Amino acid sequence: MEKIRAAITGIHAWVPEYRLDNHELSRMVDTSDEWIMQRVGIRERRILKGEGLGTSDMGEMAVRGLLEKTHTDPLEIDLLICATITPDMLFPATANIISDKAGLKNAFSFDLGAACSGFLFALQTATSYVETGRYRKVIVVGADKMSSITDYSDRTTCPLFGDAAAAVLLEPTTEEVGVMDHILRTDGSGRKYLHMKAGGSVKPASHETVEAKEHFIYQEGQSVFKFAVVNMADVAVEIMQKNNLRSEDISWLVPHQANLRIIEATGRRMGIPNEKIMINIENYGNTTAATIPLVLWEYENRLRKGDVIILAAFGGGFTWGSIYLKWAYDPLSPSSEEGKN
Repeated sequence: MEKIRAAITGIHAWVPEYRLDNHELSRMVDTSDEWIMQRVGIRERRILKGEGLGTSDMGEMAVRGLLEKTHTDPLEIDLLICATITPDMLFPATANIISDKAGLKNAFSFDLGAACSGFLFALQTATSYVETGRYRKVIVVGADKMSSITDYSDRTTCPLFGDAAAAVLLEPTTEEVGVMDHILRTDGSGRKYLHMKAGGSVKPASHETVEAKEHFIYQEGQSVFKFAVVNMADVAVEIMQKNNLRSEDISWLVPHQANLRIIEATGRRMGIPNEKIMINIENYGNTTAATIPLVLWEYENRLRKGDVIILAAFGGGFTWGSIYLKWAYDPLSPSSEEGKN
């Protein structure tokens, strides 16, 4: 019996129109374009503006674009998984809301929270469903409205994050393409370095927690940087060694877009030249669960069927991991570049 693999057969993203650049940010908090570019490599980030708009609105746009682009009937979708740490509300799941808004009437759906590693964790979870042979069309959405949990008076965190959503369609194949292998890891002791202090069951929202600004991202930057630069590089090298892949075998490294120095360190450790590393952090910042599918979308027309790709991420939790996949299709059409602004 031929092995069933899960292949990405389409990808689409949506980003808000509003651009918050470093010069505008420097008028809000004590920072500068030079300081931000030197430390993280971000020049601007997209921010979702508008009353009552949340993560599901971005996710809906990414999913609708994906369905249209791949000529897929929404009623054919079996499952939707949304990777997010900024859900519209604690319940129901943002995935449920996206499914309703996009007309996925026959799909079951749920959220998965693994911070910046969320897309990798969700992609592998979806892959397992497809590999059973029971599910034929599965959508994975990475979406986060990070502006909703960012304190714009905190100069250490507010330059880092932006808003975006991106989605992929997974379908079964018996060809030697698709998700080939994965390594996913967690270390919950890292929570003290990167978390939100209040809003959960341990410390529910109160006047005191709001006044103390405990519903925003808390990060000890140097500690997170040290863990990330080691573990993201290590897991990427580990999956190469596990699958007997040499540097020259890799078509593309697709890293989580959190910090340009971490991205470059991972590439050096793997022996991957800069021209084979997908990077768009300068234009979007860290969009958490959306970064990897967002950069894949931007590079889609440069991908070819059979390309060997390594995805790598590190995030709060701590969570980290790597996925080895082979790209499953050639560019769909020149028009797929439309909207990549």
